[in-house]
Formats: sequence, C-alpha cells, structure tokens
Amino acid sequence: MILSAPLQLLAKRVMPSVLLLSAVCVGLEFSAPGQANEFVLNCPQPVEVSSRLLSILELPITIPDPEPQPQLVLNRTKRQIRSTGDPIWDLRLEIPGEPARHFDAVSGRAHRQDADRDQMGSKAPLPTGRYTIGPVEPLAKGAYPEFGPVWIGIEPTFITGRRVLGIHQDPSVGVDGNSGTLGCIGLIREQDLLELSELIQASNVRLLIDED
Repeated sequence: MILSAPLQLLAKRVMPSVLLLSAVCVGLEFSAPGQANEFVLNCPQPVEVSSRLLSILELPITIPDPEPQPQLVLNRTKRQIRSTGDPIWDLRLEIPGEPARHFDAVSGRAHRQDADRDQMGSKAPLPTGRYTIGPVEPLAKGAYPEFGPVWIGIEPTFITGRRVLGIHQDPSVGVDGNSGTLGCIGLIREQDLLELSELIQASNVRLLIDED
C-alpha cells in the first residue's frame, strides 16, 4: 500500500534520518530506493504515529506573563483617628518599577464599620472587590465642602447596591460628626489627594482593588 501524500511528504523531510522515522511510526516499512535520494514507503496495514513523533512535531507554545499594570490597593490598618475612632485605611499606589506610595484615608463612618457594605445608604466602608478608576475631575473651590479639590470616580466590576463611589478628600476627618465618608475613600490630607491625582493621570492607573 502506497502511503498518503502527507506521510510521503513527511518521509522526504526526514529522509536523511530514516531510522528516526522508523522509530516513531509503528508498522512502517521501506522499499528499496528507486532513484538516488528517493524511496517509497509501503505498509501492509495502517500506520500508527507514536506519541514520540507528536512530541517532536508539536512546537512548545510559550504564553508570556502579562506585564504588570499600575494599580491602587486599599487595606484597613490597625491605626485610628483618636478623636473620632475612625479606622485609618492605607491606599497604596503600585507603579511597576517604582517604590510603592502610601496615602492615609478613611472609608465609611466610625460606627458603621461592620455594617452591610453592599447595602445602599449603609454608611459602611467601600465594598471589597475590584473597581475601574474614572477620570480625575477638579472641583470648584467651595462647591463640594466635604469632597475637597478633586473627585475621582470609581466603578465596581461586581454586583453591589452601593452607588456614586469615588476617591476624594475628607476635610472633616477627626473634627465632627461628618468625620469619615458615606462609603467612598476619603484621603486625610489635601496634598495627598493632589499628588495621587497627578500620579493617576501620569501613569494611567485604571484599577483599584479593595482587599479588606
């Protein structure tokens, strides 16, 4: 039986190493050469291609690791605002190739830290999960007294009842009943918010992860 065209083509490609072809194709037989540098493969039964041949023919596929992307990561610390009891949260900016930067923040009200974080109006901290970071929006001075000079909207990538979440300053932190936020991330210092805003824009930071 004359072999099919694919196996004949394979034979021509590996002709200098007939022994290799014999080792990997079980049941394969060779006839005497008809012309110089040519031979015909014959087989009385179907040829079984061994796994060794497949391992030779299959090129390894290398999937490169994804390049690290800049991101913000939020975690609760053990520190508190003494006057109001607000827990201090650590907002960490990670930019590949640079040291991590840390910003002190609050989230939720001090007495609502254990409330349902997915319920609208709960005044609990920001729900745990991943968020898409929106554009940096400067605010007119005095237009939003509890937000400070900049608003950075964040959009959850998961289902939650919370709405209108973002990153801003909390000018009332540690001062009165307005200390803390309704669920947003409130940076304690105005200068930190301005610095963070510039870094987000310069490095195109688009991911926030609330780990706690």
